[in-house]
Amino acid sequence: MFRLVSYIILIFFFLIPESILEAQEDCKVLLPYISGTYEGRCKKGLAHGQGTAKGKDTYVGNFKKGLPNGKGTYTWSTGERYIGEWKEGLRDGIGTYYYWEDGEKLTQSGMWIDNQYVGPAQESPKVTAVMGVERYNFQRQGDGNRVQITTYINGMNNVDLEDLIFHGSSGSQYISGGSMGYEGIIFPFKCVLTYYSWNRLRTLRVFTRLRISNEIRRQKVSYLLLIISDRQDISSFQTAFP
Repeated sequence: MFRLVSYIILIFFFLIPESILEAQEDCKVLLPYISGTYEGRCKKGLAHGQGTAKGKDTYVGNFKKGLPNGKGTYTWSTGERYIGEWKEGLRDGIGTYYYWEDGEKLTQSGMWIDNQYVGPAQESPKVTAVMGVERYNFQRQGDGNRVQITTYINGMNNVDLEDLIFHGSSGSQYISGGSMGYEGIIFPFKCVLTYYSWNRLRTLRVFTRLRISNEIRRQKVSYLLLIISDRQDISSFQTAFP
């Protein structure tokens, strides 16, 4: 019986994931105000993964290399609270800060960069005007002042375009293979792309129209709002924000 119990204990020990075993060890949190006690995942002696850190303040959420990183909630000893995204110990991304001013509870919700509030969160891409486009890809490139559009048909880059008209509200136009775009643009930016292309069965040339509009002005972090449109199926809608 004793030998059987020993085997069971040994088997259970070897089945415990390494990350859980590491969480039992002394795990450091590198942010001074929450570095008192820590419970959670650990990697190489540092808080890494989901955890709770308590010191003068409290943080519950995701860690990376000892610092809040990802989504988490930070509560100050004075009662203020931030719920949202973090990067390397700083508020960075979408989040909401709850605080008091003259006895009134206030909130500051939106985009944060390097621990600073920079404004309301940008809207997600929406569709407002598309006709005959099977699939497309829209990218912001370089320092954010360059946009590139690629259209597809039957899963491949559509390079067979006739009577192409591509007009943008600012910047210099370029066309490279099946991709086209504008560089040196000024926000807000709008462009319209029209052309004739084969249908999927290559039996008929059809008129195609794509309208892109960004009504949001560029901040430190640029977001391009892609707006395309209609009651057509947009399940193949793609965007890319490097």
